[in-house]
Amino acid sequence: MSAAAASREGGRPRAGSRTSLRHRLRQLLVGAGAFLVVLVALAGVAYAQQVQRQDIVTQDLFEAITRADAGYVTLVDAETSLRGYALTGDPAALEPYERAVAQGPEFEDIAQDVAQVRQDPTVDATAERADALAREWYEEYAAPLVAQIEADGIDSVDPAQIEEGKQRFDELRAAVTEFVDALRVLRDDVAHELTRWTRAASTVVGVLAVVMVTVGVLVWVALRRWVVEPLEQVGADVRGVASGDLAHPVLAQGPDEVRSLAHDVERMRTTLVEQVHAVEAARREVEDAHARLGEQAEELRRSNRDLEQFAYVASHDLQEPLRKVASFTQLLQKRYGGQLDERADQYIAFAVDGAKRMQRLIQDLLGFSRVGRVGRELTDVDLGAALDVATSQLEEAIADAGATVTHGELPTVVGEEPLLVQLFQNLVGNAVKFRDPERPARVHLSARRVPGAWELACEDDGIGIDEQYAERVFVIFQRLHAKDLYEGTGIGLALCKKIVEFHRGRIWIEQPTDGVGTRICWTLPDPVEDAAAATLTDGTTSTTIEPAASGGPTSAAGARDGAHA
Repeated sequence: MSAAAASREGGRPRAGSRTSLRHRLRQLLVGAGAFLVVLVALAGVAYAQQVQRQDIVTQDLFEAITRADAGYVTLVDAETSLRGYALTGDPAALEPYERAVAQGPEFEDIAQDVAQVRQDPTVDATAERADALAREWYEEYAAPLVAQIEADGIDSVDPAQIEEGKQRFDELRAAVTEFVDALRVLRDDVAHELTRWTRAASTVVGVLAVVMVTVGVLVWVALRRWVVEPLEQVGADVRGVASGDLAHPVLAQGPDEVRSLAHDVERMRTTLVEQVHAVEAARREVEDAHARLGEQAEELRRSNRDLEQFAYVASHDLQEPLRKVASFTQLLQKRYGGQLDERADQYIAFAVDGAKRMQRLIQDLLGFSRVGRVGRELTDVDLGAALDVATSQLEEAIADAGATVTHGELPTVVGEEPLLVQLFQNLVGNAVKFRDPERPARVHLSARRVPGAWELACEDDGIGIDEQYAERVFVIFQRLHAKDLYEGTGIGLALCKKIVEFHRGRIWIEQPTDGVGTRICWTLPDPVEDAAAATLTDGTTSTTIEPAASGGPTSAAGARDGAHA
């Protein structure tokens, strides 16, 4: 199976296969690198040989030839000095000869120095012969002649001796010239080698440059064929998918690495297609849910219209016949009370009581249904003043119960003042109604700031609520006592919960720290932090509302319509 087929069928090509880009580039670069290393090594050898022969020509052989020429000049000066001494007998004329004798012949030394850099038998042989002839000339001719002149004078020198010296020195001169010529021949040979190595180095450098250019072209062609073109194909496929054609496949071509990339992109495309289908399905579900929500909203609007109609009927049509029943039963009780038997009077009392409770129930239901529906403008409400209004409406009940209502510093919040007054009235009224018969009722209201809100509490010392009924008491029509013990409709605390939730708060019951009575807590948003949040969100500001200071004992009375344990 090919790598492209493996990619289409979900497989991934192996990174180490012979078709991978890594393997191809390794082969190309290793081959080119090995060839370049060989060329560089050859260039290095040629350069080293060139430098070596250049040093031999310009330093070693040049110095040797110079020394050989100087030795030759020294010998010529010695021979000239000896002839002048033989003619004049002047010891001063013998000075160059004496320096030459002191220096001695050094042609073999020169040959040994040359042999350290280049062995040449001709140089060695000519140097040895020149040194031997020089010593013979000094020892067998020059030294005896000087001794003879010193002993017998210049007249003792005969022409035969002069001719012998001339022949000996000519032979020495020829040997030295041959040695110098041998050095020059050696220098020429090394110079020819230098020329050949220079040409070889230039050739290798030229070949190296050509090979480097060739390798660069091959690498560019290989990268173009193995990387650029396959990536361009993958890019074209990706652009086709990005343009919206999600069904366009991303084909896997080229070396293993590019095919692996194409495989990953193809898998991403298929995943994207699946996600798009899932999103479309979710969108259809959302549309269906939105349609159902619209239907439910329409049903809720119809229900609200029916509720408004019910409120209208409850406030007018239902209360009108109920008022007639109540008024006529009361009139019947007043006119015929005591004239019938005791059971008839009891039945009449039941009818009057039922009519009155029905009126209260209808009024409480009407008030419960209107919370948050009959909207009034939200204003800054001083909770201390709202509590004063509530206690003034409960003044008679508070006085009859001998209750004491106190409060701490209460804040100013944003809300509907009538609803907040009703909230205080229900809570304080319940606290007074469900008081402990053994002691006068004491009710205290307090407030404290919590993050983002004000937490308020109404605490009394009444009969209390069992912890197991802490949530049940906020359900409408829930009563924990018989109606003959505590009157009410069971709507009071449910109405309190609805008022608090309308103001974006929550209400709950806590057990007092001393375990006596009831502690009802609720929260209301803090207008100061709401204004700060509005400033951060909208860039606008609102007026800061400080808590209103209101304290001192007040009186309150009323009916708690919620359930009490």
